[in-house]
Amino acid sequence: MIPLIKEMHEEQKEKGTIFTPSKIINKMGEAVNNEESVYYWCWKNDIPVFCPAFSDGACGDNLFYYNYSNPGFIVDYVQDMSKIIELTLKSKKRGMILCGGGVSKHHICNANAFKKGADYSVYINTGLEYDCSDTGASPSEAVTWEKININAECAKINADFSIILPLLVSQTFAKHEKLASRV
Repeated sequence: MIPLIKEMHEEQKEKGTIFTPSKIINKMGEAVNNEESVYYWCWKNDIPVFCPAFSDGACGDNLFYYNYSNPGFIVDYVQDMSKIIELTLKSKKRGMILCGGGVSKHHICNANAFKKGADYSVYINTGLEYDCSDTGASPSEAVTWEKININAECAKINADFSIILPLLVSQTFAKHEKLASRV
């Protein structure tokens, strides 16, 4: 990660490129050069990966370690926030499949609030309403904030998404692959 940050910092100094978490993830996908990586395929197909808590954990640690001895590398989170809200505003219909909760769940729900809420929503997590967390909140709570449209079709599945998501995909998207293709 440090050599990649160094490369981006040099580009930033030479060309004025301001990196965002999604641009860094894109660079990581290119650098990994491994067809078994989701990020490789996102890079290859120009699909942005948004990560509002990018600095939490190993990526943030590496950014800190690099900047400690090489100050000045700038990562702009606002550009990513603006981009995801712009994508939401341009969309005719919006759907959310939210695996887990916390910051990422709040981030995508909040973006949908800019356009009267998502039209479809599936929450998959183990959070419960009585624990008073954003993760445990029901879809009806998001309706009150216009994060989910009042007329939306929505559901919450209380389960571990690493078990449920593959089953959901196998019985929906994968089962009807021909109908979903972009011909």
